[in-house]
Amino acid sequence: MAETQTDATQAVEAWITGIGLASSLTEGLDAHWDALNAGRVNVDAKSLAPYVVHPLAPISFDQQIPKKGDQRQMEAWQRIGTYAAGLALESAGLKGNKDILSKMDMIVAAGGGERDLAVDSAILNAEAQGNTPPGFLNERLMNDLRPTLFLAQLSNLLAGNIAIVHGVTGSSRTFMGEEQAGIDAARIALARIAAGQSDIALIGAAQNGERKDLLMLYEFGDFSLKDAYAPVWQREPKGGFALGSGSAFLVIESRAHAEARGAKPFARLRSVVADLAPRQPGAVAATLDKLWSKLGPVDAGHAAIITGATGAEPVTAEERAFLREHADLPVRATGTSFGHIMEAQFPLGIALAALSISRGALFAPNDPTGLEREMSSAPNQIVVIGTGHWRGEGMALVEAIS
Repeated sequence: MAETQTDATQAVEAWITGIGLASSLTEGLDAHWDALNAGRVNVDAKSLAPYVVHPLAPISFDQQIPKKGDQRQMEAWQRIGTYAAGLALESAGLKGNKDILSKMDMIVAAGGGERDLAVDSAILNAEAQGNTPPGFLNERLMNDLRPTLFLAQLSNLLAGNIAIVHGVTGSSRTFMGEEQAGIDAARIALARIAAGQSDIALIGAAQNGERKDLLMLYEFGDFSLKDAYAPVWQREPKGGFALGSGSAFLVIESRAHAEARGAKPFARLRSVVADLAPRQPGAVAATLDKLWSKLGPVDAGHAAIITGATGAEPVTAEERAFLREHADLPVRATGTSFGHIMEAQFPLGIALAALSISRGALFAPNDPTGLEREMSSAPNQIVVIGTGHWRGEGMALVEAIS
């Protein structure tokens, strides 16, 4: 993939005016801020042993998805995402504003949907025993799968459910591609606003990490953290990520649009840059260096870094080497507290960056290795880094609004 970037030196500023968070820690902004500063971690190493996961915190979905029928036809990842999207709209003061919602663009990063494990298991067991008649697989899929499962497996149905439940009915795009999809959702939204093609957008992603089929998928690549939890920077030499359940959504709009409706911004999204480095020794670190140079000026005295580092190796070791080159900037790794929520990891980083800037502080470190340190001053800039466990790198520069 060719290097891509959105440089917001353009005249049109993009403001982050809404944030919706639902995760293994909690839901909502105040509760997340308190949990992060308390160093809380919600982790389960037993239910899906030997795999370590960060399970979703208790949530009353009725608060954002009032119709039980809507909830029933969604799989868990869609419920989590639709819920967080509602929180973002509420945060931006747009809940129920049909005039703006009908024109709001939406960019969702999504995985491939969930599977019916009981049906899959029955088919595999029958095939393993042999003597299955011709057409057996098609017959079982036609007769055993409930119709709504096909909807749950469509990646663009998260956007569809957000449109149905919350009335967001402008243009809609769904990107697939794991961590890179979340990076591109932010990059394209910013590019469209900067070019005057969009006034306001809802972007984000969601994941249900408590899925046996997903754990099996990543086991094939030997990516998963097993047996015992450890913070991201403490997982060498083998490494691995602990899948997390959660969602992050953002409302991003042009400054003029926000000011016209009297919206109070959290922060400015200045630039988003992305690339796709080969997984060869040194390639990731070199690509991160290149992306950093294209972000725009970073004031080391008043800046910090929030990274979605996965903990998987060898890519996390390369990212750590890059971070040592910027040791004057305090670092926070979201994977320690939230687990790895794949497509949503980069939107989560932007959300936490904007929240930190709006609160005039960087949340507390949660790292026994010493890589993360306290930040005594208020951050004016936060660089968000996303480095995919297997593919894709990106950075965003989030700034205070002067």
